[in-house]
Amino acid sequence: MAMERAKPSKAGEAWVSRDAASGWQSGAAARGQALAPVNELMLDLVGVTIGSRVLDLGAGTGDQTLLAAQRVGPTGTVMATDISSSMLDLAREAAQAADLVNVQTQVMDAQDLKLESGSFDAVMASFSLQFVPDVQRALAEVLRVLKPGGRFVAVVFSALERNAFRAAPQAIASRLAGRSFPEPGPGQWALNDPATLMSELQRAGFREVDVRAVPFVYRFASLADALRNLRETQPPLKRLLDMLGETDRAAAWADIERTFAAFAEPDGFAGPAEALVAVGAA
Repeated sequence: MAMERAKPSKAGEAWVSRDAASGWQSGAAARGQALAPVNELMLDLVGVTIGSRVLDLGAGTGDQTLLAAQRVGPTGTVMATDISSSMLDLAREAAQAADLVNVQTQVMDAQDLKLESGSFDAVMASFSLQFVPDVQRALAEVLRVLKPGGRFVAVVFSALERNAFRAAPQAIASRLAGRSFPEPGPGQWALNDPATLMSELQRAGFREVDVRAVPFVYRFASLADALRNLRETQPPLKRLLDMLGETDRAAAWADIERTFAAFAEPDGFAGPAEALVAVGAA
């Protein structure tokens, strides 16, 4: 059910097209394997269980939506929202393919939730809060739609140096494109400091706020498979590479491959990463 069109942040624009959604969806299996410990903790921290009513902000193609839907069972519901109708189309298709009839999707801006106050037991924002232009406005909306005592969890990337698999390629492409990295403002690397993230939740009025770092690893059968994943599933990197001419683009990929050689293992490839998981109570 699509509602009024929301305007993404500049960094978020890379994610809204059908091509971006399809590319992102193609990496679901590898992403799900890598993020398994993060997703498990995320759902545990907000108490997602049988019968829960859950809101997924910035749900994308629904990776964590489906996990929550499996937990809440037929007596619970999961509402997946995003500003990208293309992403939600794929989330809805994935839910249907998994026979999860308890999933609803709605195009919606996290800063202006067209939802009833006090209607959710839990709200989660997996790698989405950092793209919101006005974080405090979004958090105020989260507090409004949560039931008293309900819980909110946000997952974002931690420091650049802890996330070489995602950050190093973007840093290389940014340098060749003559752009700063990370760019200021909302984006993939915003809110990546634990103190900043905690302060945002506390300032919004959440209680019992906790932030913890969770390391995880992107594993692939080979370096070539890891590079293929980057080519196909990362809209921010593609946006940067599209700014380059053919020669600089080839140089970027050569530099990325040299950098990634350090993560090769005898039985494959292990790309280091780390998330911050923040939780607070209404």
